[in-house]
Amino acid sequence: MRLDDLVIPDTAACRGALEVATRYHSPSLLNHSVRAYLWAAGYAGAREITFDAELLYVSAMLHDIGLTAEFDSHTVPYEEAGGHVAWAFTAGAGWPHARRVRAAEVIIRHMWDEVPVEDDPEGHLLELSTGMDISGRRTEDIPAGLRQDVLARFPRLEIAKEFAACVTDQGTRKPDSLAGGFVRGGITGRIARNPLDG
Repeated sequence: MRLDDLVIPDTAACRGALEVATRYHSPSLLNHSVRAYLWAAGYAGAREITFDAELLYVSAMLHDIGLTAEFDSHTVPYEEAGGHVAWAFTAGAGWPHARRVRAAEVIIRHMWDEVPVEDDPEGHLLELSTGMDISGRRTEDIPAGLRQDVLARFPRLEIAKEFAACVTDQGTRKPDSLAGGFVRGGITGRIARNPLDG
């Protein structure tokens, strides 16, 4: 499997989500968001998991928007802040209410320990792919050719250093959040050992 084998949806909502991500994310965080979609799509393709490509793409582009200074919330965890941004964004994109709720759910659930694929394929795929890209979990499930293509086209830049700082900040300010639990559980060490950076 190679990058050219993946379906990258081209809808107004997808283009808009990429524009928002490009405007507010650092280059490292932007590339991480793109890779999150690509790892998810590749994993799904290799295992014949049916998913809504537009929903997954928009959610991937916006899943970490709550880490940016402009959308960081001091009252809710960053994944919930991102879910609110996605709801508002997709309302502007004309999505019906239920689909807006799904975008928010997928983003919130990307921080869960596990999202059952039969209940929420997009949430399952984003939780899995973000774990691959950030902490190196199950990177062996990324086809070798796809891994090579994606890292060449969307390099990791400073994502390990930047994300470790972001999640530590979130966990310190919001100790009861999932980020707080991840920090106490040693996520920064897992980030530093991610085989994608090897």
